[in-house]
Amino acid sequence: MRNNAKITNQDLLYPELSYEATGAIFEVWKKLSPAFKESAYQKALAEEFKSRNIPFESQKAIPIYYNDKKVGSYVPDFLLDGKILIEIKHLPRLTFKENKQVWYYLKGTEYKLLLLVNFGGNNIEIKRRIYDKARIQKNSK
Repeated sequence: MRNNAKITNQDLLYPELSYEATGAIFEVWKKLSPAFKESAYQKALAEEFKSRNIPFESQKAIPIYYNDKKVGSYVPDFLLDGKILIEIKHLPRLTFKENKQVWYYLKGTEYKLLLLVNFGGNNIEIKRRIYDKARIQKNSK
């Protein structure tokens, strides 16, 4: 982890990878600001992940399941180290629609954490969305 920062919250999912991803996102924001199309941010972020040696896959089709049967697929902008999904937007602001969309992506896949990133507003927005079936079952008992 960079800058000798220590993340000690044991309940935080993938703290080091999240920290690295967020750093890469902010670096792209600093250099590009909100002036470009979504595809430019995708390409810039891929370059930043490469430069930081963060393992990633771009535009990987991920199956969506219903009752243990594949019913479709979702193609996120990035999958980091097989753990964190990243969905990029370029909108004036994130709305309920985008938040609901990524919630269902998580609910229908095996992944627990998604970073919803909006490069289109006056300030960068990074929303951390979690859907952990094990935590939900544990807390509902």
